[in-house]
Amino acid sequence: MKSLLRIFFKILRLVIGPLMLLWEALTTPKRIVRAPDQQTQIDQQCQSLALYQFKTCPFCIKVRREIRRLALDIELRDARNDPQNREALLQGGGASQVPCLRITDAQGTSQWLYESAAIIRYLHERFG
Repeated sequence: MKSLLRIFFKILRLVIGPLMLLWEALTTPKRIVRAPDQQTQIDQQCQSLALYQFKTCPFCIKVRREIRRLALDIELRDARNDPQNREALLQGGGASQVPCLRITDAQGTSQWLYESAAIIRYLHERFG
């Protein structure tokens, strides 16, 4: 019975995943337009950020949509298919939960921010 449930959910993910990605692509929000010098400054600030995510996770999609809307150039790291990213997430953040935003300060210290609502709130406070 347990193996049947696993197979069922695997098939469900295979069917729903592409539909979720299509929905994300079709409903991409309009990007904020900034002055070129201001956008360059924000792009430099974004170099200290990395989003650990799964491609078809609904909460990750929510964060990626907000990143696009805010016109942020944040590195996306696949924590499902890349074992190095998954290990970094587990070692640094303490959990393999996504989405997770890694924030590195000027001294090289990293802060790991979990939960889509908290990540979106942080991005709005810093860049919105």
